[in-house]
This record gives sequence, structure tokens and C-alpha cells, in this order.
Amino acid sequence: MPSLKEVRNRIDSVNSTKQITSAMKMVSASKLRRAQNAILKLRPYALKLTEILQNLSKSIDNSEEGIYSDVRNPEKILIVIIASNRGLCGAFNANVIKEANKLIQSSYQKQSNAGNVSVYCFGKKVIEFYAKRELKVAGNEMDVFSELTFENVVPLAEQLMKNFEDKTFDKIVLVYNQFKNAAVQRLITEPFLPIVPEEDKKEDSTIQADYIFEPNKQQIVTELIPKSLKIQLYKALLDSFASEHGARMTAMHKATDNAEELLKDLKLKYNKARQAAITNEILEIVSGAEALKG
Repeated sequence: MPSLKEVRNRIDSVNSTKQITSAMKMVSASKLRRAQNAILKLRPYALKLTEILQNLSKSIDNSEEGIYSDVRNPEKILIVIIASNRGLCGAFNANVIKEANKLIQSSYQKQSNAGNVSVYCFGKKVIEFYAKRELKVAGNEMDVFSELTFENVVPLAEQLMKNFEDKTFDKIVLVYNQFKNAAVQRLITEPFLPIVPEEDKKEDSTIQADYIFEPNKQQIVTELIPKSLKIQLYKALLDSFASEHGARMTAMHKATDNAEELLKDLKLKYNKARQAAITNEILEIVSGAEALKG
């Protein structure tokens, strides 16, 4: 049985850990509230704009007007992986990396064997992971999470769009955690470029998108499509950002609960050790008294 001092030290250590995890839980809860409000406000607009964009692509040919709808033979692939800069958020980062690796192995194994699969990393954790791997790293970005605004995301989206325009990559795919609630995040694999029409869910569907272009198709293409792509990347980053804080809050909540359970066990062990020590002292006193009588 450990000594009273050892158990006391462990109790102090667990108490300190509990205070830290409890504080981190409250900080994450505060940040989650702001991030959740941001993604819930943006998501309906982004989804509707994407839907319009996909329908609009049916009316655009693969000429210069349809540069972002140019479906090419996917020889050079870019996987954009969105994670976080910090840990202590459960399996949040590990799940994104695992999903990206699974995507490469299942869908782009041929391109990977030829060395034509690259990754673009958002977040320090995913950057550190792929820095030790053989995959090509097309870009790294950590600072965007310190001030996640649409204005800061625009240059990053434009760079990805330029890489597709100049045929550096034939296909760009996003992999990230989509925010559902504080305890649940869904792994999403989402095509970014090229833009392809959404397939009809029903085989017998005969509804076709029909748009009147005002002022003209060229202006729609040059303004609406790039804007939609920028918002799509911004939405993915906001989703991942909210998911990160939700995952961290949940992880810290569980850690605090575990610390409380451990404290109960340690206090019980401490009381047993203290009782045993008192019993031993009483026995020694009684034995000494009996020896004096003898």
C-alpha cells in the first residue's frame, strides 16, 4: 500500500489537472458558441449558392466560360486537408488524416503510385504528419485559424482556383470535419474543382434547371462562380473550426469527469492508508504497555 505522502501528492496532482481541464472546457465552450453561430448563419446561404452553381454548370460548356467546369482526366490530384493547430481534442485530427489517407488509397491509388497526389494542409497537426511522409505537400497554412474571416480565406481560395486553371491539378478535393453538434462531427469528402452538376437523386427525374442570364452569361461566370468557390472553402474552414472546439469541449468534459472519479478512488485509498497507520500506532502503544506490565 502506498504511503500517505504518495497518495497526497497524487491527489494534489489530479486536482491541478482537473482545474486545467475544467478551465479548457469553459474556454472551448465560449469559442464554440461564436463558431457555431458563424457556421449556422453561413451554411444555408453557401448550400443554396452551391446548388445554383451546380445547376448553372449544366448551361455552361467547357470553353473559356466554363473553365471551372472543365472535367479533365484526373491525373494530378490535390487533397485539401483541414484539421487544427492544437491537440487535446480527442480523435479530431487523427480522424481527418485517416479519412484523407483512406481516400488516397481507395480512389487515387494509381495517381499516388505515380507521384501525382499532393496535399494542401490546413492546421499544424496535419502539417507535422505529412512532413514525415512521401506525399508531395503543395502548401501549408496555420495562421488562417487565428483570425478566420472571409477576407483572409479569399487569397487561399484564389490560389487553389489558379492551380486548377493553369492545370497544375486536374482535380481538387476537400477533406474536413463538418459540425453537427458539440459532441458529433461528420467526416466530409467534398469535391472543390471541377464543378460538376449534382446528379439527380431519382432516376426518373425530368426536372431541368433553366436560368435567364442577366446581365449576361460571361458576367455570371466571372463573378458568381469564383465567389461561390471562395464561400465553399470558407464554409469548410468554419465547419472544421466549430468541430474542433466541439471536440475539445467534449474531450475536456470527459477528462474532468475522469479526474473526479480518480479523486474519489484516491481519497478512499488515502483514508484506508490513514486508518491503517492509526491502527498500527495503537497496536504499538498497546504492545508497549503490555511489555511494561510484564
